[in-house]
Amino acid sequence: MIDVRRSGDRYRGGEPGTGIETFHAFSFGPHYDPDNLRFGAILACNEERLAPGAGFDEHPHSHTEIVTWVAEGELTHRDSTGHESVVRRGDVQRLSAGGGVRHVERNDGADPLVFVQMWLSPLAPGGDPSYEVVHGIADSTPYAVPAAGALLHVRRLSPQERTALPSAPFVYVHVVRGEVRLGGADLRQGDAARLTGEAPLEAAATSPTGAELLVWEMTG
Repeated sequence: MIDVRRSGDRYRGGEPGTGIETFHAFSFGPHYDPDNLRFGAILACNEERLAPGAGFDEHPHSHTEIVTWVAEGELTHRDSTGHESVVRRGDVQRLSAGGGVRHVERNDGADPLVFVQMWLSPLAPGGDPSYEVVHGIADSTPYAVPAAGALLHVRRLSPQERTALPSAPFVYVHVVRGEVRLGGADLRQGDAARLTGEAPLEAAATSPTGAELLVWEMTG
């Protein structure tokens, strides 16, 4: 089954007046949709847009694996375990909330910031918080989130280039930029596809500038 979700159907949140725009792919906060609570391990896939100087003040998380991919600009991160970093395009950031952690996310740069943040449910709750940034992750090296039974694949495609998607019980594809064709469906920037029980598929870049995809491979 291929379930295509369009960018324009995402629930809009954030606080535009303060420079924060959020586009939610799943049930979130005041937007409750009992038929769209999760897919595999994924609880949230939020497209975040922060104007220069805007950001999220310190707030708590628990029992969640939070993975962030920066598409444009620079993200400043600080958390209650003492970590502080700047995450740039091509970097993967993971915050394991464990039994509880607090963090701040800001755009302290001069340019607009766009990032995709994905929340995954851990296989077991609790534990100590942990944090990691992988700078300049390569397409050929999946990023493992073993606490959630998941692998993140980054695929950057040249025009007309094709890539095989992983075969797994749950596969989630998010188009960061460009356009792709997947199983007879045309996906554009911000669109997503949820795959269950599918034979191995290929995604092909159909836009003249190529495409960039985030692909989650999940066991459950």
